[in-house]
Amino acid sequence: MTSIVEQLTSAVGAAFEAVGLSADLGAVFESDRPDLAPYQCNGAMAAAKQAKKAPRAVAEDVKAELNSQHPELEIEIAGPGFLNITPASPVYAIRANGLAEDERVGGRESAAPKRVMIDFGGPNVAKPMHVGHLRSSVIGDSLQRLMRFRGHDVTSDIHLGDWGLQMGHLVTELQDEQPDLVYYDADFTGPYPDEPPVTIDDLARLYPQASAKAKDDPDRNARSRKATAELQAGRPGYRALLRHFINVSIAALKDDFGALGVHFDLWKGESDVNDLIAGLVEDFKARGVAEESDGAWIVRVAREDDKKDLAPLILVSSQGSALYATTDLATILDRKQQQNPQLTLYVVDLGQSDHFEQVFRAAYKAGLADEGALEHVKFGTVNGTDGKRLRTRAGGTFRLADLISEARERARARLNEAGLGAQLTEDEFEDVARAVGNAAIKFSDLQNVRTTNYIFDLDRFVSFEGKTGPYLQYQAVRIKSLLKKAGEQGIEPGAVTISDKAEAALIRRLDAFDSALGRAERDRAPNVLCEHAFGLAQAFSGFYAACPILPEKDEAIRASRLTLAGTTLKQLEIVLGLIGIDVPERM
Repeated sequence: MTSIVEQLTSAVGAAFEAVGLSADLGAVFESDRPDLAPYQCNGAMAAAKQAKKAPRAVAEDVKAELNSQHPELEIEIAGPGFLNITPASPVYAIRANGLAEDERVGGRESAAPKRVMIDFGGPNVAKPMHVGHLRSSVIGDSLQRLMRFRGHDVTSDIHLGDWGLQMGHLVTELQDEQPDLVYYDADFTGPYPDEPPVTIDDLARLYPQASAKAKDDPDRNARSRKATAELQAGRPGYRALLRHFINVSIAALKDDFGALGVHFDLWKGESDVNDLIAGLVEDFKARGVAEESDGAWIVRVAREDDKKDLAPLILVSSQGSALYATTDLATILDRKQQQNPQLTLYVVDLGQSDHFEQVFRAAYKAGLADEGALEHVKFGTVNGTDGKRLRTRAGGTFRLADLISEARERARARLNEAGLGAQLTEDEFEDVARAVGNAAIKFSDLQNVRTTNYIFDLDRFVSFEGKTGPYLQYQAVRIKSLLKKAGEQGIEPGAVTISDKAEAALIRRLDAFDSALGRAERDRAPNVLCEHAFGLAQAFSGFYAACPILPEKDEAIRASRLTLAGTTLKQLEIVLGLIGIDVPERM
C-alpha cells in the first residue's frame, strides 16, 4: 500500500520518462503553498538543461502527458515551470479506506531490518538520577520503540556506571560506619548475607560524604583507590558488597524509570565486562592496534582528513589501570559476542562526542565493529527559564524523581482547573494525572531537535492548549468519546467518501505517517514524530469543526466521517506510543 506522494511520484516520473527525460525528475512532495495546490513537483526546473528547453516548456510537455494518462489529477503550471498537482476526491477516498483497514495505519516496516543495540540511560550506581538523565532516557526509549515498530530486532541496555572510584568510596565509607561487617574480614570464606547492609538512601548519603572527605584528604582518597583496586582484582567481600550496591541501586532505578514508562532489556554495567579487559588489551597489543607511549598503552585514532586534533585513546594508563574507554571497548566486544548487533546507538549528551569518536575509531581499527556500525546519538542540555542548566530553587541538582512528582502535581492542578476528571474515581484520576505529567515531560523534550538545548517550563508544558503532550492526549480522548457516543447511538463507520476539503486535508496528514517514520529513523529524530502527531491533531480539529459527524443527516457521509475519526485515533495512539505517551480512556 503506497502513499499518495509515492503514487504521484510514480505517475509524474513516468510522464517525464515518456517525454525523454529521467523518471527521477518526477519527485513529488507536499506543497509549501497548499492554498495553490496540495502537491508540487519542481523537476522541470532541473530538466531544462538536459531537455534544452525552457523549464515551462518542459512542464507543458509533462502536463500534456499527465493529462492523457491520469485524468484524476488536476495539473497547473506555476511561475517558471513548477507543476502544481491536485488529486480528485476518489484518490483521497481510496487511500483513506486503505489506511482504515491497515492495523499499522500506513506505517510500514523497514525494507532492511537490522539487529540494533541501543545504549542509553547510563546512571551511576549509588547516585540518585537527576534531570541530566532525562534526555537520554526519553530519547533512547522513543528510539527503541520506533526501531521495533520499523521491524528491527532491538536490544536496549542501561549501561550502569558501576566500576570506578565511586565504588571504592562506598566500600571505605561503609567500613568507617560499620567496620564489623563480614565483607571486611579477609579471612571470611562465605557465604555472604543475602540481605544488603545498605538502603538506597544510605548509598545516596555515603557517596557524597566519602567524596567530600577524599577531596580534602589525600590519604582518604588513597584508601578509596586501594579499595577500588582490590575490588577490581576480585576481593570476595568487596565483590559481594558491589553486588549489593548494584541490586539496591537497580531496584531504585526501576522505580524512577518505571514512573516514566521507560524499560530496558538489559541491566548490565561496566563491571560485567571486567573479565574481558585483560584479553582485549593483550589482543590489541599483539596485533599492533595498541602501542606503548610514556609507560601507557594507547591507540592512535587521528586521521589525515580530521578538521581538529583527536588525541589517542588511552587503553591502559601509565599506572596500569584500564579507563572508561577500555571498558567501552570491552562492552563492544561483549555485545559482539552476545548479540552481534549490526548497528549500535549510544544516546549520550554532546559533551561526550570526542570520547565516542575515539572509542568508535579504536573499535573499527581493531575489527570489533564494521565502519559506521557505531553511532553517537548526541543531545543538548535541559535548561531553566534563566537559560542555564535546570537547577532547584536552592541551586542544587534537580532529582529526576522530584521532577516527575512535580509534573504530576501540576497535572492534577491543571486537570482540576480545566474541569477534567470530575467523573473519575480517585484511582482513575491519579492514573490520568500520571499520564498527563509524563506526557508533559516527554513531549516537551522530544519535540525539540535533539542536538539543541531547550528551556524547561513545566507550567507551559502541562497545558491542554498549544503544542504540548497533554493537548495531544486531550484530542485523542475527545475522539474516543465521539466514537463511544456513536456506538451508543448505533452509528457504524462506513466507506470513506470526500465531500469537504477538510477531509482531504486530514487524509493528507494520515498519509504522511510512513514518511515521518522514515525520517525519524534516518535522523534518529523523535521530534519528527512529535511534529506528525501535532499536525495530525490540528488537522483533525479543522476537520471536526468543518465537518459535523454525529449531527450529520446523510448516513453515508456520517459513516465516512466516523471512519476518518477512528483512523485518526488509531494512528495518533500509535505515534504517541512511539514517543512513550499513554492515552487515557477518558478525562
